[in-house]
Amino acid sequence: MASHIGKLPVAIPEGVDVTIDGQNFSVKGPKGSDSYVIPEGVTGKVEDGQVVLTAKDDLRPTRARHGLSRSIIAGMVKGVHEGYSKTLEIVGTGYRAQLKGKSIEFSLGYSHTITVDPPEGVEFELPSATQVVVKGTDKQVVGQAAANIRSLREPEPYKGKGIKYTDEKILRKAGKAGK
Repeated sequence: MASHIGKLPVAIPEGVDVTIDGQNFSVKGPKGSDSYVIPEGVTGKVEDGQVVLTAKDDLRPTRARHGLSRSIIAGMVKGVHEGYSKTLEIVGTGYRAQLKGKSIEFSLGYSHTITVDPPEGVEFELPSATQVVVKGTDKQVVGQAAANIRSLREPEPYKGKGIKYTDEKILRKAGKAGK
């Protein structure tokens, strides 16, 4: 019984170039390029415009690596083709962000401003003073950069002030007067 996810082929969109050399997988697209070393026990090949991964046996660790490799490769193909983005919202009176070159300067009710530099392969956009868009080709790096920004001032449960993902629901609590 092979990995349910691992056996799904990854479609290669137009304009994306995939190379598999032994265990080395590399992908190039309009948004950039990325590479990955396929773990032992899993082999990959390109056929009919798709990446197909096969596991050499049915042992549990091999099945796990099979599914993981497929997910990572699918993420890379999507990243170099479309890219990833996460949008954060800043909620709170006087809380705002502004672009300083490539970096962002946050005013979050502390006595000082906080400057965040983008990690490699990530860029920031500010559609407004209370919205930050984190964009890049690597899903993990984009997610981590967004999480780092959110951790500067996590949303609190009483007034919902702080930095939250746009699709995040904040569990609200009644204050001490809420009896």
